[in-house]
Amino acid sequence: GVWRCVRRHLFWLTFCCGFSVRCFPPEERGGSGREGSSFTPCTELWAGGLQASENAIIAYLCCCEVVVQRKKISRTMKAHRQIPVRSRIRQQELNPVFHFQDKQEDNQILTRARIKQALKSGVLNLSGKGLATVPEKVWNLSDSDENEKEVRYDLERTNDEESWWNQRSLTSLDLSSNTLTTISENIQNLVDLTVLNLQDNALTSLPAGIGALTKLTKFSVARNKLTELPESFFQLKELKHLNLSHNEFAEMNPNISDLIMLETLDVSFNSINALPGGVGFLVRLQQLTLSNNHLTELPNDIVNLRKLQKLDLAKNDLKKLPPVMGELRRLECFYVQHNDIDELPDFTGCEALKELHISNNYIKTLPGDFCENLPQLKVLDLRDNKIEKLPDEIALLASLTRLDLSNNTISSLPSCLSTLAHLVSLQVEGNPIRSIRRDIIQCGTQRILKTLRERDGTGKPDGGQKGVARAAATSASSASTAVVKNSLFTESTFPDVYQMRKGRALIVCSKALVDIPEAVFLDALEACVYNVDISKNKLTAVPSGITHLSSLLTELNVSFNLLQTVPAFFSQFDKISYLNLSNNQMTDLPEVVGLLVTLRELNVISNQLKRIPDCVYELRGLEILLASGNQIEEIDATESGLGALKRLATLDLANNNIKHVPPVLGTLKNITTLELIGNSFRQPRHQILEKGTESIMSYLRDRIPQ
Repeated sequence: GVWRCVRRHLFWLTFCCGFSVRCFPPEERGGSGREGSSFTPCTELWAGGLQASENAIIAYLCCCEVVVQRKKISRTMKAHRQIPVRSRIRQQELNPVFHFQDKQEDNQILTRARIKQALKSGVLNLSGKGLATVPEKVWNLSDSDENEKEVRYDLERTNDEESWWNQRSLTSLDLSSNTLTTISENIQNLVDLTVLNLQDNALTSLPAGIGALTKLTKFSVARNKLTELPESFFQLKELKHLNLSHNEFAEMNPNISDLIMLETLDVSFNSINALPGGVGFLVRLQQLTLSNNHLTELPNDIVNLRKLQKLDLAKNDLKKLPPVMGELRRLECFYVQHNDIDELPDFTGCEALKELHISNNYIKTLPGDFCENLPQLKVLDLRDNKIEKLPDEIALLASLTRLDLSNNTISSLPSCLSTLAHLVSLQVEGNPIRSIRRDIIQCGTQRILKTLRERDGTGKPDGGQKGVARAAATSASSASTAVVKNSLFTESTFPDVYQMRKGRALIVCSKALVDIPEAVFLDALEACVYNVDISKNKLTAVPSGITHLSSLLTELNVSFNLLQTVPAFFSQFDKISYLNLSNNQMTDLPEVVGLLVTLRELNVISNQLKRIPDCVYELRGLEILLASGNQIEEIDATESGLGALKRLATLDLANNNIKHVPPVLGTLKNITTLELIGNSFRQPRHQILEKGTESIMSYLRDRIPQ
């Protein structure tokens, strides 16, 4: 290795010596002075004299220096290529993706214009401003800085200027959807505050000063990181609406019972294992939401909540319910799905109950007396249980419109189901039913009920008496029709006040009526009627007298008439939850229907609709949409269409003119029942439609482009 290195240097030295012989003048290299000399570089190096050797060495060193310089330049150019100047400049100009505001930036959010508007209206909205801290001026809006004040000595004042005596104290403060971790104790200065919204932040605690807000009626601190509430919080005696959902509470403070004015309480999505015994003192409570916790049992005094209308216990670990649930006489909606309940309690007394959701439990039997005591029940969800048989008493649920028995172990359906006149949705998929062919089940509710009616009419033992009863009812109806011709009413045509008060319902069906007198609705108002059924008549317009019930009406059935539109006064029905417009002559629905924000079920079966009306997509609380038997040509499953209906669970579009099913429909996971049979599209095929909703939705999701 050493010899190889020496030879390399000798080669370069010899080359440079030759370079010096040819480049240096003869007088400088000490040669003979003859041009074209044949002396070799080596001969001149060893025999030509010292000067030539010195020149050769200098030339060698010059070559080495050139090589070194070239390497330096090469390295420099590569470095410049790796770090371009342009990228450095852009990196300095761009802002970081995540930027946390400092206190100065937070204070700049509260501009003079916002302060002025807040002092004028009493409302300050700082939602979604990226605040890490609350601007200090929020706690003292009226005390502006001296440099912002302007003393006026003249009597002229512009419209933009507000007199101090016209300023209002802050009554509503919205700090939601920020990044707040703490709230200042100065919040106690806002003594006139009635509404406070702190949801969607990162709060781990609340200040003790919040107890000074004695006028507070509505408070939301949902979606934070709270584990407890300060003791002073329970001094808020005027609080009516409290939302503590999506936090980290492991238990509820027993002092919650001190908030005696509470009407709605939401503590869902926490880690609560048990409720304190004092919860029964919240006697004004109307809505109690306890879903998505770890409750294993309920305190017995929960039945003291006599004004409770909605109780949500879904997705807990409950094994049983209090035996005297019937004490909740005003309960209308009860959600207890996804628990470990194996038997139903006694609901005797719950005459106002309209919806019972008890799916995904371990219930094996449906007691007969259960059906006898729920005359107003409209929705019964029993899917994913262990039920083996339905009792004949289920026919006593006369108001039932939706019955879900999917995924149980039922082997046969009783014929008496066909007597449920209002039943529009019957789900029995996932049961080992042998008495009805599978293709009939796949055709939907009406086909199943038709099959049961035909069986009942053949003289089956379970249907004989019911058939006689129906015949008597038909005879009575015919007699009534003979009496009531061309709007010539008699006293027997309409129910009296006593009859309506008994069921709180006005039912005038199959009378061939072309109009209904206003006096009938005045009697219904006196009877506090909330259910109106005027179906199967010859009405060309909804009677205007029904507006007398606008503050009470929750259910309206005008099916099987000659209606072509919906009147504008429907906007007054601010409590309606069920609307049946089926079997009429409607080609569209007006915008007024979109104002029915409380509507949960809409039935427009067998009309002349060519599309789903735009107003339907405004019904954000809609759970059931029945639109089969129309002329609908397309499905809008976008976020501005069906995608906007986040609560929609049942969608029936069977027997229309739909030519294409958009794959994005399969992404709407809230839909649990989908009917598409009887349309003109080729995909999905009929075999997939027969397999049920899950297969259809899975097929559609697989067709979404990646």
